[in-house]
Amino acid sequence: MAERMIVIGGDAAGMSAASQARRRRGRAELEIVAFERGHFTSYSACGIPYWISGLVPERDQLVARTPAAFRDEYDIDIRTRHEVTAIDLARREVVARDLDGGGEVRAGFDTLVYATGATPVQPEWARDEVAGVFGVQTLDDGAALLDWLEREPRPRHAVVVGGGYVGVEMAEALVQRGLSVQLVEQAAQPMATVDPDMGELVAEAMRGAGISIRTGMTVTGLSERDGRIAAVVTDEGPIPADVVVLGLGVRPNTALAEAAGLPIGPSGGIRVDRRMRVPGVPGVWAAGDCVESLHRVSGMPVHVPLGTHANKQGRVAGINIGGGYATFPGVVGTAVTKVCELEVGRTGLRERDATEAGFEFVTVTAESTNRAGYYPGARPMTVKLIAERPSGRLLGAQIVGWSEAAKRIDALAVALWNRMTVDEMTALDLGYAPPYAPVWDPVLIAARKAVDALADTGR
Repeated sequence: MAERMIVIGGDAAGMSAASQARRRRGRAELEIVAFERGHFTSYSACGIPYWISGLVPERDQLVARTPAAFRDEYDIDIRTRHEVTAIDLARREVVARDLDGGGEVRAGFDTLVYATGATPVQPEWARDEVAGVFGVQTLDDGAALLDWLEREPRPRHAVVVGGGYVGVEMAEALVQRGLSVQLVEQAAQPMATVDPDMGELVAEAMRGAGISIRTGMTVTGLSERDGRIAAVVTDEGPIPADVVVLGLGVRPNTALAEAAGLPIGPSGGIRVDRRMRVPGVPGVWAAGDCVESLHRVSGMPVHVPLGTHANKQGRVAGINIGGGYATFPGVVGTAVTKVCELEVGRTGLRERDATEAGFEFVTVTAESTNRAGYYPGARPMTVKLIAERPSGRLLGAQIVGWSEAAKRIDALAVALWNRMTVDEMTALDLGYAPPYAPVWDPVLIAARKAVDALADTGR
């Protein structure tokens, strides 16, 4: 009989694992069953803000591969609207609930891939269902929000709670739809994924786009009227709202794993080895936003929920399950986003991360332009580097600027990955032409400035 592989979660990590395993092992050798509690598989949750704004016109443009395509092209039994409720490792089976038809399904497995993703952070005050309050983690969430925005009476005042990637992107999306938007953030700045000085540049751009930012404010509850959201209640008073979007971040979705006794690491994600195996549990693998990864700069376990990592980790798991050999070597924390027309990129450690990891370091900030200063369209760009003292090894980088800013972070991510020093970086052979960069690229200017700072501190 064929072995059976069960996949819990039908998005990036789970279906990458299933697809890779299928490519290496035919139906006669391996039966693959995937359970997904939503309606969709392999979709871009990161694209939801651009669908909400109208920049992406159709929902299905965000779907990379449908359940039908997995069934027809890969012979994978994908069961949507099935929520796995328990894992029995002793009996080697999972229990799933049919959310539409009712009833319970039990399925045995030889190999299990746990790819449940992440779950939104939801404080106590957000757990009561109030009409007009939305998360934006899934396509179903996006569809519900769009329906509310287009329903009469149409909302005019939006409050976004949380100033991370999702929060700032959704604030922009709602402004583009013509709503008055206030963003509420408990911290002193939005975009806490960058240092405060860089985050202030982001805040300035958001205010310039018409987004009101309320920082240092704690949300304590929600107020409703006639069954609809009326206001967000804060420690500084109520903020009127016709629609509320929650962008408070996510945590690894490990409830099933913990109940089954799978090991959980210090970051809150499932512990896995470099091949994405769950240690001490034969035949069980995990990948995606539910696992923790090794940070290649700090050497510490971290939870970095990004589709890039989820796809790579799922691919690694699938190759190994299929009989090949692959490893996932870790992350450096690279991420980019767009806030209105401002581009933001970061990689490696922030100042507080470097301090917590025990590094001695210098930081420099370099101001430049995205193109040659005389070329039309040249606009400011700020590059911040953090370098270890006295070695000069790059520890982290952040970039805030206009066009051509965000993707420059990739050069810095490669330097981090390869443990380059800022001195070595000053000689990098980067592309130059007036429409794309000054003769001294902003990355090189920042590297030179870091070398000088190290010399000044007695390198």
